[in-house]
Amino acid sequence: MATGVAVADWIKRIADDERRRDAVRAKAEELAARKADLVRLNGRRLLDELRAAIARDVEAFRDEFAGDRNREIVLESTEATGGFLVRKPGSPAATLTAVPNLAMAAMDCHYRFTSTNGLPPREDRVELVFAADGTEALQIKTQGSGLSFANADALSEYLLGPVFTGRPR
Repeated sequence: MATGVAVADWIKRIADDERRRDAVRAKAEELAARKADLVRLNGRRLLDELRAAIARDVEAFRDEFAGDRNREIVLESTEATGGFLVRKPGSPAATLTAVPNLAMAAMDCHYRFTSTNGLPPREDRVELVFAADGTEALQIKTQGSGLSFANADALSEYLLGPVFTGRPR
């Protein structure tokens, strides 16, 4: 025969709080799992679209300044990581190295700007993260500012502008 023990109100409050925390934690884990699935399913495609947009935009910029060695742009693909390197060797020199990490749902973008006045190079970093937009779509946004990019064309413009001009954002 089980004997019922009256549970104190404070214990009920703590138990209710713990249940709410458990529900929030479960929801966060579900969202993280859904995002991981989206990255697994769409991350490589998004990176491929970005690399294609970067290649197209680099070629278009080169065509605008055919024969101008100061505005020559070099694009190198790093197949092992799925990233790329964009270099403007002319003055002022600029380099963008983009290294994606699909397991972390992020891409590290490292800029290096070499000044014409002999000062040490300036380096900037932008961390991009894959983000679920609340639907079944995946987008890329900046970690620091939260700026979102609807498509590879918009992200290409954001990433390449500083390299093409040789000036930090």
